[in-house]
Amino acid sequence: MHSMSATPKPTPEDACPPAALDGVRVVELAGDFTPYFGKLYADLGAEVVVVEHPRGSRQRREAPFIDDQPGVETSLAFAYHNAGKKSVTLDIGTEAGRRLFHSLAVQADIVVESERPGALDQLGIGYAALAKVNTKLVLTSISAFGQDGPYAHYAYSDLTLLALGGLLYLGGYADTPPIRVYGNQAVYAASLFAAVASISAYYSVLSGAPGQHVDVSAQQCVTLALENSAQMLELEGTIRKRFGGEQRQAGTGVFATADGYIYLMAAGIASNRFWNNTVAWLIEERVPGAEALREPQWAEQDYLASAEAKQRFGEMFTPFAAAHSSEYLYQAGQRHRMPICPVCTPAQVLQNRQLLAREYFVQVPHAASGRTLTMPGAPYKLTQTPWRLRAGPPRLGEHTSEVLARLGVGADDLKALAGMGVV
Repeated sequence: MHSMSATPKPTPEDACPPAALDGVRVVELAGDFTPYFGKLYADLGAEVVVVEHPRGSRQRREAPFIDDQPGVETSLAFAYHNAGKKSVTLDIGTEAGRRLFHSLAVQADIVVESERPGALDQLGIGYAALAKVNTKLVLTSISAFGQDGPYAHYAYSDLTLLALGGLLYLGGYADTPPIRVYGNQAVYAASLFAAVASISAYYSVLSGAPGQHVDVSAQQCVTLALENSAQMLELEGTIRKRFGGEQRQAGTGVFATADGYIYLMAAGIASNRFWNNTVAWLIEERVPGAEALREPQWAEQDYLASAEAKQRFGEMFTPFAAAHSSEYLYQAGQRHRMPICPVCTPAQVLQNRQLLAREYFVQVPHAASGRTLTMPGAPYKLTQTPWRLRAGPPRLGEHTSEVLARLGVGADDLKALAGMGVV
């Protein structure tokens, strides 16, 4: 995500077709697991009101910042996750704040929160209390380990969730301790599963069913990402190992090029066809020793996995790849119908021809800085209810007056609430 100087002209709302979730009201109680959940709904047209503490949500203090200047209006993480939402400041630690949150929930279709399990119940604004006044409400609680069980109240981080979910064990290199993947992957997994579960619960309400409490465990979401590890242990008695940076077979792996890296998969899935295509290409390129790759042993999976085969192929292919650009190797691979592709840097992704052709990146106005931010758009296209961002990220408390006015809070009331630190 980077900034530009010009601000695009907004598209009139009445000139756009309806969005998929037009008319759906979501109240998001700002927390560790809620921002991406709310973003998914806002991007599809739902009105998402994010309820922040008067000092601002924790994510407003998350780096990186515009111009490297920390502040509640300069976090790029907050800008990405909250574009299109409405910001209301409310201290639910106060009695008045809890009453107002309660009233917001009465008007909502979905409420999402990620407080400590049981915290909202103790404040009198948990599911049991809210369901009495809004029988159609879907309240989604996203937590590290779920609302019950021996770990329910344990402290957590993205790292501990990856570890206790089992995925961390598979990350990294064979000769190192486990290594965490970049970004808050456990948090994103929980947010995504919660969004799917919540929309399912919401559509059951539309079908006449009552609302319900959706309980999402981030640990369980991480465990779903273990691919075939559980099956390998159960059926074969084999524990999957880390193999980052290693060639699992000759002809498969990451190789340095003249300007970066490429990933090649000459052996593996459909290995005979891919291997033969690769060998034909290398012979055509007059790579020294390439003819030897036609020897019968190269068709055997056991030999391809041997140290000797990996070394022989590497000695042949590594200098060839290093002498050419990633783009040259990629285009040659396309012509020869073999899987090879550049390992793109973030800057290269931003200029990728396919992503640009599909208009994946979008320009988002950032009112607080006067900039326009380039952000990822949606990875899908809806022909009848297209995805679009309706607004940039909100300033802290920008919509407090507008949203609370629906609850009958006038200007004088709002001033009094501000004086008490409620808003």
